Amino acid sequence: AVAAVALLAVSVQAGEIKTHEWPCTLTPVEICTIPVVMDVGYWVAITNQNAKITLSQISIHEYEGCTELKVKTNTQVTLSCTIQSNGVVGGTYTCRIDGDAVVPMGPEKKVKVCAKIANADLSGVAGGSTGVQVATVTIWVVPTS
Repeated sequence: AVAAVALLAVSVQAGEIKTHEWPCTLTPVEICTIPVVMDVGYWVAITNQNAKITLSQISIHEYEGCTELKVKTNTQVTLSCTIQSNGVVGGTYTCRIDGDAVVPMGPEKKVKVCAKIANADLSGVAGGSTGVQVATVTIWVVPTS
């Protein structure tokens, strides 16, 4: 039986087996290996999508606020933002990524996103109102490599 296994091992080459005798026991014999490949897509995750920006008064008609987003990705990306007023409070709306907008591949990175209203017109909102949504910030992402 040992001689048959040794003979069989010598006969195994390049994906084929040629033998006149199989070992006494039905022993599996490696015949070939097959590479397994895949195409890896891009992904970016904001792990705290419940983040909110709360605006605070800077001056009589100017409000600003920021929040931190936690971003994780499998490729280096650059973030940017846009802001859209919903019409509740008039004014000039802007947003920005405060600091480095580049997120490298790998561990989670915190990115600071800020919004601002200049020339805020508060005449359409009752004084003392809380939690009034006045705009939506959209985060944009593009791979850098």
